[in-house]
Amino acid sequence: MKNLSAFGAGLLFGIGLWVSGMANPKKVLDFLDVTGDWDPSLLLVMAGAVVVTLFTFRKIIRRQNLKFEKQSVDLPLIAGAAIFGIGWGIGGYCPGPAVTALANLSAGTLVFVGAMVAGGILARIPPSIRRGA
Repeated sequence: MKNLSAFGAGLLFGIGLWVSGMANPKKVLDFLDVTGDWDPSLLLVMAGAVVVTLFTFRKIIRRQNLKFEKQSVDLPLIAGAAIFGIGWGIGGYCPGPAVTALANLSAGTLVFVGAMVAGGILARIPPSIRRGA
């Protein structure tokens, strides 16, 4: 039952990404291009996410008694966020919508998801092995 519930949540999330246009990199890039051909329609997606977060996030944290690994903002966190944002701005994809957009079978999506998976695998290799030590 737990797996079925997780599948349902993932399916609903994927459908939401698709319907909202988040799986379309052109729509995302047009939203990020505030000085050019700006498309403000993704503001509704963002507003919906903020409303859901405002009403549920604190309750979930209190109920689950979650502990976060990092308690402060440091250079690796800022660098990672910057790299994520730059990549999203260049490619028009972030991981969730990219996986959803695999249904398009476009070359750009396949390259992005392939690079994302390869990066995830490389990140799990211990630094001593990556350096050849």
